[in-house]
Amino acid sequence: MNDRPGTTRRQLRQTDVKRLNRTWRRSTEGRLALILESVTSPFNIGTIFRTAAAFGVEQVWLAGNATPPTNPKAQKTALGTDRLVPWKDPVPGVTAVQAARDDGFTVVAVELTDDAVPLHLAPLTGDVCLVLGSEDHGCSPALLEAADAVCYIPQVGRVGSFNVGIAAAIVLAEARRREWAAAPEPREGA
Repeated sequence: MNDRPGTTRRQLRQTDVKRLNRTWRRSTEGRLALILESVTSPFNIGTIFRTAAAFGVEQVWLAGNATPPTNPKAQKTALGTDRLVPWKDPVPGVTAVQAARDDGFTVVAVELTDDAVPLHLAPLTGDVCLVLGSEDHGCSPALLEAADAVCYIPQVGRVGSFNVGIAAAIVLAEARRREWAAAPEPREGA
């Protein structure tokens, strides 16, 4: 329903989209990073890198046997955005957690554990590095022990989990939403 009587909605032109995104970028201060542990599907990697670029992720640490974004199938999904997000070659998960912590990030794993909190209660303020694990087994026990906190995405349907690319989009969007909800809405040209 159009709540603007007498007007017609129109899609933004590309220059308007760039202006809108620049306005949101100016009101975004929190740093986001990712650790991808043993995420092996190139299509998931490409999707995650594209989402990471959209939400301003400043660093991706690959861990375990994660597929690098240079994989041709990953690049097909990433559509060039893999060049916009710095990433590190795979290291053990605990090493990636320590590197993120050394860089000033609070490390929050996304996993179903007995002590995980729902996403809306997760500690996502400040500089946050979110951890997503393999498509089949999730995060390794060692990485879960090394993380500062663990959260899960509440679900009410009859499915047990999300695809890792979708999970990444949900948690990155929630981290940014929290930051933006705490600040006044940005104004164009501000």
